[in-house]
Amino acid sequence: MIAVVLAALSGLVWGVGDFAGGKASQRIDAVTVVVLSKAAAVPLLLVYLVLMPATVHPAVLGWGAAAGVFGVAGMMVFYRAMAGGAMTIVAPVSAVTTALLPVGAGLLLGERPGGLALAGAGCAIAAIGLVSLVPGDNTDLDDGAGTGPGVGGRGQAGAGRLLGLALGAGVAFGLFFICLSRAGDAAGGYAGMWPVLGAQLAALAVGGPLLVRRRRAPGAARLAGAPLRWLLVAGMLDMTANALYIVAVQSGDLSIIAPIASLYPVSTVLLAMLVDRERLRPVQLAGLGLAATALVLVAS
Repeated sequence: MIAVVLAALSGLVWGVGDFAGGKASQRIDAVTVVVLSKAAAVPLLLVYLVLMPATVHPAVLGWGAAAGVFGVAGMMVFYRAMAGGAMTIVAPVSAVTTALLPVGAGLLLGERPGGLALAGAGCAIAAIGLVSLVPGDNTDLDDGAGTGPGVGGRGQAGAGRLLGLALGAGVAFGLFFICLSRAGDAAGGYAGMWPVLGAQLAALAVGGPLLVRRRRAPGAARLAGAPLRWLLVAGMLDMTANALYIVAVQSGDLSIIAPIASLYPVSTVLLAMLVDRERLRPVQLAGLGLAATALVLVAS
C-alpha cells in the first residue's frame, strides 16, 4: 500500500514539475530548461543521499546512468515531436507507451500482481491516454499545398514521423522507469538515492555540451526573472519525484508502480485548468475518473 501511495505522489509531483518546466520553456529553449533544472537540483539530491543512506554498488550507478541517458534522450525527442505540432498524437502516444513498457517488463521479469491490481494498472494506462489528449489542429502537418494531413503524401509522412517520435519518446521514458527499477535489483534490495545520482550525472554529461553550444549561439535567451524561478521549481520537483519513485519501485512491483507514477499528466492538466484557465474537455474528465478508479483498484 505504501508503495502505491509513494508512486501516486511521485506522479503528482512530476506533473507539477512538468507544468513549471513548461512555463519556463515559454521563454527559454527546452534544452536549457532541462539541463539547468537538473543541475540546480544537485544540492537537493545530496540532501536526499544523506537522508536515505544505502551502500553504493557500481552496478547501481550503472543502471542509474542508463536511466539518465534514456530520460534526457526521451525529453529531447518529446520536445522535438511537440514542436512539430499535432499534440493530440504526440502527448497520448508517448504517455501511454511510457506506462505500457514497464508493465510488460515487470511481467516478463516474473512479477505476478493480483487481478485487481492489474485491472488498476490498465485503468491507469487508459487514463493517461485520455488525460493527455489536448485540443489540436492538424494543419501543422499540412504539406504546404492545402491538401492537409489526410490527403497529400507529405502530410501522411509528417504524421508518421510525429508518431515515430512520440513512440520513441515513450520508449525512452519507459526505459527510464525500468532502469531505475533494475538498479534496486542490482543492489540486492534497497539502493537509496544512488541510482538517481547516476541518472543525474549521466543526464548532465549528455546535456551539458548541448547547453554550452546553445548558450554560445547568437540571440540566446537571458536567464532571469520568472523563467529562472520556474526552472528552479521544475528541478526541485523533478528530483523529489525521482526520490519518491525510487523508494516506491524498490518496495513494489514495477508493473503496478510505473503506471501509477505515469499518471503525471493528471496534475499538469489540473494546474493548466486552475492557473491558465484552460478548459477541461469531457474526454479528459473521463480520464480523471479512470485515474481515480485505478488508484482504488491498485490499493485494494
